[in-house]
Amino acid sequence: MEYQELWHRLTPMYEPREAQAVVRTLLDGLFDMSLTDIVSGKVSELSAKDQQLVGEKMDELAKGEPVQYVIGYEWFAGRQFKVTPSVLIPRPETTELCGLVRKDYDHPFCGLQPPEPLRILDIGTGSGCIAITLALDIPFAEASAWDISPDALLVARENARRLGAKVNLELHDMLDGGALPVPDEERKYEVIVSNPPYVCDKERQEMEQNVLDYEPGLALFVPDDDPLRFYRAIGEYAVKALRKFGLLYFECNRMFADDTADLLKGLGFRSAKVVNDQFGNKRFVVAEL
Repeated sequence: MEYQELWHRLTPMYEPREAQAVVRTLLDGLFDMSLTDIVSGKVSELSAKDQQLVGEKMDELAKGEPVQYVIGYEWFAGRQFKVTPSVLIPRPETTELCGLVRKDYDHPFCGLQPPEPLRILDIGTGSGCIAITLALDIPFAEASAWDISPDALLVARENARRLGAKVNLELHDMLDGGALPVPDEERKYEVIVSNPPYVCDKERQEMEQNVLDYEPGLALFVPDDDPLRFYRAIGEYAVKALRKFGLLYFECNRMFADDTADLLKGLGFRSAKVVNDQFGNKRFVVAEL
């Protein structure tokens, strides 16, 4: 078994450089094998049992399953998060979303009176990557996280336990506004953050097949005729659940970032600004109540 042989198996599906990166990720995930190890021929030195394991995992990759699901985790903001097909694979853009929150709350207490916590709600938590990252990176944070999927919440709970984060996980459907709990005035949130579904159905044809086949559509897609349905629902809830001057952070479809900001202003937010990601795309909206 050779490295070159392995990545060549994936070239019907990936470009050569991407195929190489996928195989390197697999070998690192299974055996903590560095690039130097791989290039120096360590793959051929694997035991028969380990070679069999690699073969089985390569079969999964050859069918299009994302490597993160094959090895069972993805790195996010410097931490390893368990992922399964019940949750989206965390993306680098979402680390930028966490960074926006940290930047606004990286000074002591941010106007809060100790020991008053910074109450954060992550809506549509999936793997829990946003809520857990903020709970661990902001010392005085009190994080809650919601999702409509029981299976996703189980993954988030395991990640929180393994990483040592205190996050209150709850099952809620954001589109069922009348059933959502609204906190009392003294328990309202300072921060609500969300990376909700925002890919229009018409965009499916532009997406990679392994995303369509394996990642949960429930967490990805919205109807073409109502692309802002989750932003509207979350915005309406945030008006009731945020404290005065509280902040709402969204990751969004770059085609609808300006529309999202306008929607939030129409709901009563005093300001809503669009923030570009590292590639210059309109990716985030930050609104103040």
